[in-house]
Amino acid sequence: MTFGFVPPPSADSASRAGRILQPAEWAAAGIPLLRNPREVVTGLHIRHLPTPSTAVVAVLDPEERLTASASFVRRSAAAVDGWDFRNALLARLRRVIPHDLRRRTPIRTAVLLYCREGESRWTEEDGAWMWGLRDACTLHGLRCGAYITLTHDGWRVLGEGRGGRRPHSTSLPTELGVAVEGDGDAKALPRPHLGGRRKALSHSAAV
Repeated sequence: MTFGFVPPPSADSASRAGRILQPAEWAAAGIPLLRNPREVVTGLHIRHLPTPSTAVVAVLDPEERLTASASFVRRSAAAVDGWDFRNALLARLRRVIPHDLRRRTPIRTAVLLYCREGESRWTEEDGAWMWGLRDACTLHGLRCGAYITLTHDGWRVLGEGRGGRRPHSTSLPTELGVAVEGDGDAKALPRPHLGGRRKALSHSAAV
């Protein structure tokens, strides 16, 4: 008679499990709340048009204005590991904006929008992205900001309970300068004052 034997988890598996933040850990981390998450989500969607498996990392100034952003597609075949996500986020941040490591206190905040399949509730993949975002922010001298998922149900700021139905993972492209209000009513955004922001906007990139 042969009995089944389950080998103990490898050190590598244990390490990956440790590089995931649970919802309670994220909620206890003191992540700053977005004043207008709908505007942030809509703006990033307009600029990057993310499809499932696309991550958009953005840096906001103290007034919650976009300073820089970059997007990239995650290789779905790769294992879920916060370490890999951290490295990918850090590489994009280094391309689009200088670090703030010389500051005693971070003044800029990085947020992450991840477009994926499935339901909007938390998954281990979300936990790995949270771990990666927090660590990348520490290494780049930024405050760790909101983690937002974009699914077929809409967008959701994990850990806050705020969200909306539009945009969602299959939303059609929207012209720059038009915001989606409520559940789909579009209105023109006020024209931004570019006087002191041309340099900042020049760092924006879709990678």
